[in-house]
Amino acid sequence: MPWIILLFAGLFEIVWATAMKYSDGFTRPAPTLLMVAAMGASFWLLATAMRTLPLGTAYMVWTGIGALGSFVVGILFLAEPATAMRLLAASLIVAGIVTMKLAS
Repeated sequence: MPWIILLFAGLFEIVWATAMKYSDGFTRPAPTLLMVAAMGASFWLLATAMRTLPLGTAYMVWTGIGALGSFVVGILFLAEPATAMRLLAASLIVAGIVTMKLAS
């Protein structure tokens, strides 16, 4: 169960990071409010997962999900480039997350 909670914490991290982009420097109220709500949910779920999971593992997986998810959102919705080097970097993050999970 803590891994599922951690997954949702990471998904909320993607939401708040994306909402922050759309807030246009906190000048647009709706994305700003969504960002704050998603951030709160993300942190609460992370803290809940950390009751059971080791700190380093939980934090690495949480930030990895957020980083990779934001990377994908940027490519799919914000016309960010999907260059070979960026894809390699994302693959290395995935490898690190998988290795950390296996080591837990």
